Amino acid sequence: MAQDSAPCSVKAPVPLQVGNGKSELGRPGVYVIDVTLQKPQTVHEISFKNFYTAFLTVRIQQRKKSDPKNRRWRTCVRDLRLMANPHTEDGSQDYVSLHAHQMLCATDHVSSIRLILRQPSPVWTTFTLEDLQINPPGRQSPQKGFSWWLNHLPPKEQLRSLNKGLPDPNRVSSELQQMWVLTEVMRSNQSAASVGRFDVDGCYDINLLSYT
Repeated sequence: MAQDSAPCSVKAPVPLQVGNGKSELGRPGVYVIDVTLQKPQTVHEISFKNFYTAFLTVRIQQRKKSDPKNRRWRTCVRDLRLMANPHTEDGSQDYVSLHAHQMLCATDHVSSIRLILRQPSPVWTTFTLEDLQINPPGRQSPQKGFSWWLNHLPPKEQLRSLNKGLPDPNRVSSELQQMWVLTEVMRSNQSAASVGRFDVDGCYDINLLSYT
């Protein structure tokens, strides 16, 4: 948990599986991660790094000071798709940020958060969420979801300097067009008559011919 995020305790993922998990050979398709905040507060952002989780549901427990005994669970994110296809790699290890304005309900006075992870594909042996952060208002996780090449794009000044050593494209195009015209002229003026190796004025010198 980052220093700027809300203080909380994150429990290890608990598998949900039908039947006896010890005797069943199939792996669980659902995991639950419970997060307990040290004190009720407003949640502005939930950020994490995905690890082969296909769908995510987020539930929050709200506890108001006016009625501390009334602890109500509400679903603020329902079946969010984290992978385009559960059987492929796309989105399997992306960074994700869920903001309060994207959620289905208000996120004030939150005391607990329950993350329900689903992966229906049997391709992946395990799935979870990593680098989980719960951020209050005024604090936001750094942008980590872009690919390496997007994070290291050269500035505009550097792109301009790269173009300084290149020739003028209009001039290159004009010269190539002139070369093409000259080639066509030479091709049209080429003689259609075949040139013999040993004939002189249509006659052959007997000394130039070889016999086998």
